Amino acid sequence: MLYTTAAALDFERQDLPALPQPAKVLLTTPDHFDVQYVINPHMEGHIGDIDHAQARKQWEAVKDAYAQLDLNIAVMAGAEGLLDMVFCANQTLPSIDPATGQKDVILSRMHAPERSPEVAHYAAYFEAAGYTVHALYDDPHTFEGMGDALWHAGRRLLWGGYGFRTDAAAYEPISDTLDVPIVLLRLDDPDFYHLDTCLSILDESTALIYPGAFDDEGLRMLSALFDTLIKADEQEARDLFAVNAHCPDGQHVLIQDGCTHTIEALRNAGFTPVPLDTSEFLKAGGSVFCMKLMYW
Repeated sequence: MLYTTAAALDFERQDLPALPQPAKVLLTTPDHFDVQYVINPHMEGHIGDIDHAQARKQWEAVKDAYAQLDLNIAVMAGAEGLLDMVFCANQTLPSIDPATGQKDVILSRMHAPERSPEVAHYAAYFEAAGYTVHALYDDPHTFEGMGDALWHAGRRLLWGGYGFRTDAAAYEPISDTLDVPIVLLRLDDPDFYHLDTCLSILDESTALIYPGAFDDEGLRMLSALFDTLIKADEQEARDLFAVNAHCPDGQHVLIQDGCTHTIEALRNAGFTPVPLDTSEFLKAGGSVFCMKLMYW
């Protein structure tokens, strides 16, 4: 079932099946990370501008931050020629049915041809991990995994962004395959081309958002299903990817260093910010959330 208006929501959040918090995190090494083309506005002006030693140092710090939270970390080697493969949130959507233990993964069909070959590497990874792999898309539909499809913390509900990288029509086969309701959010600003750049789900009742990325109906649906919406500072959201933060445990929020106003708002709401420098990766249009994939 797909939902596009607040008036159509025919469930309460608490009525949805519980979803266990994923405890595994996949990271992909930045061995071949670079900016050599422009497929989002943030790449403009950064071709050939990556400090590779600094990028490796920043990636290691992200990995260490997850290790300190006692998550089960797996590392995949980046493949030669796939410059954006380090952003491993985009190629798949993992899922678990808590009633049966069934694990599925939906493969992406990437919008940019430069990124399309990445998907096969993750398909092989999840097949080896015991997931049932689903390739749902042919022309003309595109879908970019957990860049645009986000699980609601603690509940079996998906939020689906569309408008830039993912087609709205891509969500119907996902809903049918996984038997899950999906709330669709239209993205309005090209700087926020993925849902994970403007919505970070912190816990079952709280989300961090940049309101300007959504239309009025999207904001109404967010307000209907979260008790608290923390609003990120516009400059920090736009220039520092403040909302591309990640809260893996309902308490700690891994976020780009320097997001002063957003970090203060998180602290005031009872969360524990963990500032990290991902400045080399910002040049390619991603930060902490893009750089990892949570799964069961």
